[in-house]
Amino acid sequence: MGVRDTTATGTAAHCPVWWFDSGRVCLDLLATHVRGAELLRGPGELESWLRGAGLVPAGTRLDGVTGEWVEGFRELRRLLVELVEGGCPDGDLDTVNSLASAAPPAPRAIRAPDGTLAYALAAEPRCEQLLAVVARDAVALLTDPAARSCLRRCEGDNCARLYLDTSRGRRRRWCSSEVCGNRERVARHRRRAAVTAAARA
Repeated sequence: MGVRDTTATGTAAHCPVWWFDSGRVCLDLLATHVRGAELLRGPGELESWLRGAGLVPAGTRLDGVTGEWVEGFRELRRLLVELVEGGCPDGDLDTVNSLASAAPPAPRAIRAPDGTLAYALAAEPRCEQLLAVVARDAVALLTDPAARSCLRRCEGDNCARLYLDTSRGRRRRWCSSEVCGNRERVARHRRRAAVTAAARA
């Protein structure tokens, strides 16, 4: 999927370019803080991310997003970083487990205009319900040895994004071939060109 530009339907007119190519929504949340840059700056950005990540289906009302929601998702992100790095204290682990224990939003099937069934939520989701979805995904990932063995960190310059390498032969090197992979290919080409030019000089 690579990177995708999402525009908020709420308070912000334009939101950051989100990245949803990690293979897990909990890792997508980690990608909202890149190279020291905070991308979840406010309710508009969070709403945009929630919709882009698929936690909230299209057409779902999401009027209650506040600064408290933003702080909640930032704190969960901090805890997940500690979990992935292996330095999560038991108290923080308890917090993640507590978040995961909440009930996620209840799903329902609705009739689409063309007569097919579409996925929807039974009610406008609450913050703790959406946090539960991400926390449960993290618990499932980090307690599954096979899935965790596929966890990789991007080899791109100045990029530390995490992703699941499910490629054949486990040879994926970058979080995104279109972004970090392309940067590496361009840099490699420039190095070869420089060597060739120096040899001809």
